Amino acid sequence: MNRRKFFSTSAVSVSGIALGAHLSGFKSKEKPVMENDLMKEVMKYKKIDSHAHVYFTSDSPETQIEYADRLGIDKLVISRPMRPGSKGLPEEFIGCNDLILKSVKKYPDRFIGQPTINPTFAKESLDEIDRCIDQGMTGLKLYNHVKISDPLFYPIIEKYIDMKMIILMHMGIGKSRVIFDAREPENVSTPEDFVIAAKRYPEAMFQLAHLAGGGDWMDACKAVAPFPNVFVDVSGSNNEGDIIPYAMEYIGEDRIFFGCDNSFFQGVGHMMAATLTDSQRKKLFFDNYNNVLKKSGNHVDR
Repeated sequence: MNRRKFFSTSAVSVSGIALGAHLSGFKSKEKPVMENDLMKEVMKYKKIDSHAHVYFTSDSPETQIEYADRLGIDKLVISRPMRPGSKGLPEEFIGCNDLILKSVKKYPDRFIGQPTINPTFAKESLDEIDRCIDQGMTGLKLYNHVKISDPLFYPIIEKYIDMKMIILMHMGIGKSRVIFDAREPENVSTPEDFVIAAKRYPEAMFQLAHLAGGGDWMDACKAVAPFPNVFVDVSGSNNEGDIIPYAMEYIGEDRIFFGCDNSFFQGVGHMMAATLTDSQRKKLFFDNYNNVLKKSGNHVDR
């Protein structure tokens, strides 16, 4: 598929999904995919959103459930990272995790909870992981307080190796081809930090966040390609047309997760626009992340 045709298909996919959700009108003289046909195709795939969030607002988590319903997302892996630039004190990450526990309790059939911590506070972080895992959470969501390659993370990573659970780490927005976002602190993780951690702990599982989050996704794919214990999610709102094909080429179909990072229509839209076989789309939408969940016995039944 040439570049012009690819972007044309992408535009139709995202617009058609919005139509199917009754959010906007779409008129075109050409109708390569009818609205009902597109939404039927979207809804036929079981989906685990590997990167989702809820918020400290009156309309959350109901808003996230509503989007998921419109797009046939069966499960959302939710976390509430701490504020950008915050000190990441224990009371803050405990409060974030309490929101997740409350949300999962309210919608146990839809949400999979992930705790967040700050390894600067070693004892409090390990205690908080125990508290959250004991209440049914799985995995870990980290933000930008400490690089994933920092020795402060070593005991955390070793704990997650023992539990056979994945660690989702925020990747810095902006590198090489673009300027770092001003919100990103100096110690935000880059693809090279994932490489350092993956080399030291080949038995651990790491999830590099949001290829479509505005960073240098080409650099990220190339950096982590040789490391089978690093997975990538394709979430984010910067859905350049080549992201998924490029990740397929460098990372492979078994190490890519569908995710939205709460950009729901973009997340589903570029998955449907990508040139994938039916079996590949099933892997990315559901099977790959579910296979990771199986390692700790937290998988989703079909």
